[in-house]
Amino acid sequence: MTFLIATKNKGKKKELERILLPLSISVISEADLEKPLDEVEENGATFEENALIKARAACQSTGLPTVADDSGLCVDYLDGAPGIYTARYAGEPSNSEKNNAKLLAVMKDVPEEKRTARFVCAVACVFPDGREFTVRGECEGKIGTELKGNGGFGYDPLFISELGCFGEISDEEKDSISHRGAALKELSKKLKEEYLC
Repeated sequence: MTFLIATKNKGKKKELERILLPLSISVISEADLEKPLDEVEENGATFEENALIKARAACQSTGLPTVADDSGLCVDYLDGAPGIYTARYAGEPSNSEKNNAKLLAVMKDVPEEKRTARFVCAVACVFPDGREFTVRGECEGKIGTELKGNGGFGYDPLFISELGCFGEISDEEKDSISHRGAALKELSKKLKEEYLC
């Protein structure tokens, strides 16, 4: 079975491929399509709503079962920000360097015990016959005081998990505890039990 992963983010596509492979699901992304997907406005109020908006639009456009995610960083000291605005935290055009620099600046004088945060990932799966569901994963950690490592993407060089900084740990270690890893394990379980039998 072939699923479309509705993302332009190569890092996310790689993670999804690694986790869906054992289900004999082959993965294609927008880069494999003849024409690009239409841009959709992610105007949901939650990660789940935004993931569904993306998955529904891509499924309708291609006729393929589609998986899309919306994920972000929620910092307790910032009342859950940047949250659903994670990618655009430092404004448009968005990029990781600017976002990380802004977060470091905002958190500059915050003591370690108040630097708690979590990565959240909502994954939506939409089928051409109208069936759809969402799953969610979270990973607890804290915000570091400096960038570390060259691994991962986004805020990974600032996020300190129980296994260390996401920018420094291996893909396998990250998959074992990450928000996306947790959500995709739930996705895999739900697909196996309810949708691929």
